[in-house]
Amino acid sequence: MSYHGPAGVEGTTVRVHLSGRWEPVDGRFHWGGRIEPEPRVAHLLRSGRRDVEVRIADRVRAARLAEVDPWGGVRITGVGDPPWPPMADPTAPELMEE
Repeated sequence: MSYHGPAGVEGTTVRVHLSGRWEPVDGRFHWGGRIEPEPRVAHLLRSGRRDVEVRIADRVRAARLAEVDPWGGVRITGVGDPPWPPMADPTAPELMEE
């Protein structure tokens, strides 16, 4: 599962590259990735803010800013339902070709 595209972080429009996986140790879904360089998001982290909300379409999820990378992007992580919409099931009857 992954998502690459626009998102909102604390009212700032950004581009994100996110992916996730089920973690068998704790039985929860862990997701994370990178926010492309955006000075306002980097400033949030540098000023001590780590807990943020990520919005993709109508889905809002709690997340945590981790670090600013050498190119100005920000690592972000989350646990639980991911902020990107679920993908359609490719085996669903309405999507299968006859």
